[in-house]
Amino acid sequence: MGRSQETSNKKEVRNKKEKKRKDKEKKRELRKADGKKNTFDDMIAYADEFGRLSSVPSDPGSRIKVAAENIAIHSGRNRQSESESIDLQKKGVVISFNKSRGFGFIREIDTNKSFFVHIKNVAEPLKENDMVVFEIGKGSKGPIAMNVKIFRG
Repeated sequence: MGRSQETSNKKEVRNKKEKKRKDKEKKRELRKADGKKNTFDDMIAYADEFGRLSSVPSDPGSRIKVAAENIAIHSGRNRQSESESIDLQKKGVVISFNKSRGFGFIREIDTNKSFFVHIKNVAEPLKENDMVVFEIGKGSKGPIAMNVKIFRG
């Protein structure tokens, strides 16, 4: 197609592309004239023992050797101090249990939260208002009561 048949929109697009190409070429020439080259060493950042970033590495003599066995890896969730005892056993009351369907609900005494309980997680037969001891586990739809036993104490 000859240029005489170009529409004004096509001319605008062609002119914008040409201008963009020329601007890019000017920027490239300015970078060359500046003489500053970006190297890999310019992009490296170092972290000190406090986690602060700097452009210079820390002194190798001040580094502390740490044995791999002494490193503790954990997720940030559910952290407990060592002084707290981990109480896996919860106490609760059976608020409903349907033997024919094989499930029910237990209300924890401390928090008043209700937990689903399935008959496969029960050690002995349950009925309403029984005091029980149980652990909280992860079910497909949320927390569930597991290892449910009648509280005798």
